[in-house]
Amino acid sequence: HVQLVESGGGSVQSGDSLTLLCSAPGYRYRIVSMAWFRQGPGQYREGIAAVDEDNTITYKDSVKGRFIITKDNAKNTITLQMSNLKPEDSGVYLCAADRRLLQPRLRLSELGYKDWGEGTQVTVS
Repeated sequence: HVQLVESGGGSVQSGDSLTLLCSAPGYRYRIVSMAWFRQGPGQYREGIAAVDEDNTITYKDSVKGRFIITKDNAKNTITLQMSNLKPEDSGVYLCAADRRLLQPRLRLSELGYKDWGEGTQVTVS
């Protein structure tokens, strides 16, 4: 089991930027696949961006050109740089991880990930 900790959320105005960080403190093994999901009130988790150790990156269409995901394989961390934020980007952002290399159809699917953080709130008004 991998403990994941997210940070960097907050309340911002439309058009602003935020950077989220996910880390796996104390975990000494390689995490192959990591991703960011977003969950609104009463909604399912939707995959926003995913990256693996080969730097294969997948984005949800609505964030392409605005969000950038990066992975530090040595540190088992990922960041999500979010720019030109919109109210519809609001939600709890959760970090997900798995020690497998995922098939494309699973990279933005909850089913692809075994471990989850508790999330960090992003509110855009």
